[in-house]
Amino acid sequence: MPIRLPALPADSRAPFPDPRTALREPDGLLAMGGDLSPTRLLNAYASGVFPWYSEGQPLLWWSPDPRTVFRIDAVRLSSRFRRTLRRSDWVVTADTAFAQVIDACARQPRPGQPGTWITADMQAAYGELHRLGHAHSIEVRNGTELVGGLYGVAIGRMFFGESMVSLASGGSKVALAALARRLHEWGWPLLDAQVANPHLLTLGASLWPRERFLDEVRELTGKPTSPGLWSSRFGELPACELTRQTSLPD
Repeated sequence: MPIRLPALPADSRAPFPDPRTALREPDGLLAMGGDLSPTRLLNAYASGVFPWYSEGQPLLWWSPDPRTVFRIDAVRLSSRFRRTLRRSDWVVTADTAFAQVIDACARQPRPGQPGTWITADMQAAYGELHRLGHAHSIEVRNGTELVGGLYGVAIGRMFFGESMVSLASGGSKVALAALARRLHEWGWPLLDAQVANPHLLTLGASLWPRERFLDEVRELTGKPTSPGLWSSRFGELPACELTRQTSLPD
């Protein structure tokens, strides 16, 4: 039987369907159509919804159950990896190379996926969100060389992670841990990771019922914050400082 999905109206300000009406199979598929305008994307994230589709597919919107979430104080690095960081010269920054990070994420080979969902249209859409101060990149560098990073969307005091990449072993772990360190300092409690995989779970992600996630999103996205670049606010964080971890035991 063909899947029948709600089609989003042309008005990018229109509300999304209730995420509780999303399909069970495939898990979380909620609606199709619409556009990737900043208004639509911000509306989606604030509603607990995100776009995910491949080249040649219609624009698809998702809200899976359960949802993969990091409590900021639960992001963890293994003892072995932290020992390697003690001798690391890597430095972490924010919003200094958004286009480079999202392009690296798009090019990263992923097991079982012949292509990427980070299409040219997606890169352009999130680039515009970045220009408006809503999308942010975290960069990990060895000197001037990019060795890892991630990007996502911030609304209120909630960060919605989209993708991360390692160009050298451990690069994405350092980006995640550094972001968690800064968000913890700023009083942001959660980071959305969308869909589970074994790698995320080893780093401390947990699976939340969608209803619990949506309740938290409603509260946190309503917190007053101003959009803008994070370059100065984030500063430069030496990766070796991430060895001082007290959140969770290994």
